[in-house]
Amino acid sequence: MSAMTTRRVGGEHAEAGVRGAAVAAACGLLAAGALHVTWVFSPWPLASRAEFATVVVGVDEAQLPSGPLTLAVAGALGAAAGLVVTGARPASRFGGARPVRAGLWAVSGAMAARGLGGLAASGLGLWSKPAEFRHWDLRLYSPLCVALGGLTGYVALRTRRRRA
Repeated sequence: MSAMTTRRVGGEHAEAGVRGAAVAAACGLLAAGALHVTWVFSPWPLASRAEFATVVVGVDEAQLPSGPLTLAVAGALGAAAGLVVTGARPASRFGGARPVRAGLWAVSGAMAARGLGGLAASGLGLWSKPAEFRHWDLRLYSPLCVALGGLTGYVALRTRRRRA
């Protein structure tokens, strides 16, 4: 196998890894966005708004975010998914654009900060959230945010322009 063939095969493998990471991140972000839309209308998968407030948001029912705010979060998650998919194709018309590149890094940083901050705060008891919330924050919410931030960061890193 020649050096040229090895580079080409390795490049295809790297591209497949970026595509896989982008698909995983975009699907995770879209699923989180869809959940936020659902939560405007329903406490699913929990039985009541009060239980939802405690377990999912970590607040009293009276402190739940408004419907428009929750929809704004859903929209931001959808936009983040779009950025990941667009940024995974840096040779495309928009994929290499500075706003898309900056957006990828912003999504990665925001998700990683939420995830790592949640792990620290819930794990070390740094905030006064209900035990049910802290349980799920340590086992699901924060690890998911870290994973989404890491996948998005991987896409951003692997698709950045290299200066000659």
